[in-house]
Amino acid sequence: MIPLIISILCSSVIFVIFKLFPKYGINTFHAIVFNYFTAFTCGILLFGKDWNPKALETGNWPYFAVLSAILFISLFIVMGISSQRNGVALTSIAGKMSMGLSMLFMIGLYSEPLSFLKIIGILLAFLGVFLVSFAKSTDEKSSNSIWLLVLLFVGSAILDVVLNYVQKYEFEHIPASLFSAFGFGLAGIIGLSILIVQIARKKATFELKNIFAGIVLGIPNYFSIYLLILSYKSTGWTDSTVLAIMNVSTVLISAVIGFIAFRENVTFQKIIGLLAAVSAIILLYFANLN
Repeated sequence: MIPLIISILCSSVIFVIFKLFPKYGINTFHAIVFNYFTAFTCGILLFGKDWNPKALETGNWPYFAVLSAILFISLFIVMGISSQRNGVALTSIAGKMSMGLSMLFMIGLYSEPLSFLKIIGILLAFLGVFLVSFAKSTDEKSSNSIWLLVLLFVGSAILDVVLNYVQKYEFEHIPASLFSAFGFGLAGIIGLSILIVQIARKKATFELKNIFAGIVLGIPNYFSIYLLILSYKSTGWTDSTVLAIMNVSTVLISAVIGFIAFRENVTFQKIIGLLAAVSAIILLYFANLN
């Protein structure tokens, strides 16, 4: 359970880092690109000794690593465009609520048992995430680009399922630590290619502070993904439960940090959402003890 707890904490730290970017004038896309290279470096430095050259001759993991990399960078770009066209609130909900589709896939693919406690826990998880994430805003313009929300919703779910599938069937060929590193490294290469084109067209400028921001972001980002993948096996829980607790706990902690550190408004809606999130975590935990 320790890997899951650390993964949740790392994901919450990522939230704090992103919240600080505007304050220091950080270009988010540039930081994301260098974050991928930092995450790759973390994996290689810490776990490079576990690499076996024969891994390239067995399994389908390289294809999944490429797919994960494409999804990493593509979803970020979609998220950025959707935030501008549909608003941050709707975009945030689409990304977070994708866990519902991911869980349905996992329950269906692996024939996971569904108890009454688990069903109630899942419903409370959806309610908690929605209430905490949803916020009305009068200054956000919407062009009703619903297709972007659908793309983000489905794409995020596919990424969750891909990472889950790999840990079930491909880690006899390569450890989770290195698979995560290679996925981030490939995403970094794709992102850097886009960045070079932007600089060449003079649509972006190179700034050292963006590299530093990427380094700060990349360390918790690596461990959030690597430890989540590890948690699917280490907890002994069903995969859908691990995913639900991961998402709900991250939203819960991030909201609390937002209230305390960033003085975000504490509304009745968010309080109900937080209570629903806590109740979901408790119910899902006990559902897996039966």
